[in-house]
Amino acid sequence: MLAAVAAGGEKLILGRVSGVYGVEGWVKVYSETDPRDGITGYDPWYLRQRSHSQSEWRELRVENGRRQAKTVIAKLQGVDDRDAARQLIGALIAIRPDQLPQLEQGEYYWRDLIGMRVINTEGVELGVVRRLMETGANDVMVVGTADGDDSAEENLIPWTPGRAVLEVDVERHEIRVDWDADF
Repeated sequence: MLAAVAAGGEKLILGRVSGVYGVEGWVKVYSETDPRDGITGYDPWYLRQRSHSQSEWRELRVENGRRQAKTVIAKLQGVDDRDAARQLIGALIAIRPDQLPQLEQGEYYWRDLIGMRVINTEGVELGVVRRLMETGANDVMVVGTADGDDSAEENLIPWTPGRAVLEVDVERHEIRVDWDADF
């Protein structure tokens, strides 16, 4: 299972430009990909300034990118000096959904699971997947009401295929789980 956040249904946000690196137009990148430097493998990137809600996505080619100590840096086509790179600080980095790699059977992007109905082996609907989170041992589905009521109780169900997660039916938009409704 891989994380990817949908933005307006047309772009997937993978990170943001967090600073400049050097004097030749390289930018520092805060990446939400796993591994962090995986973001540099996507080309092109689409950038949009956070402060301009109506701004358009700007397509930029990735000339080079790599991990540099604890951060990720990238060189974008047409960004050739520190001043040009500084103009990009804070910009969201996104890709088109069709740029994502094809997944193997039984693998899912988180964005595809959000909103799926969750039903246990007794046929009781536990709610819908509201979000997913990493815990270290395994990922966890946060299952709540379909109406998005934040005050309603949520179930935390471990993403353990073959154990708690029995079946993902993409066609029916549901996940069957071995999970007690009262747990």
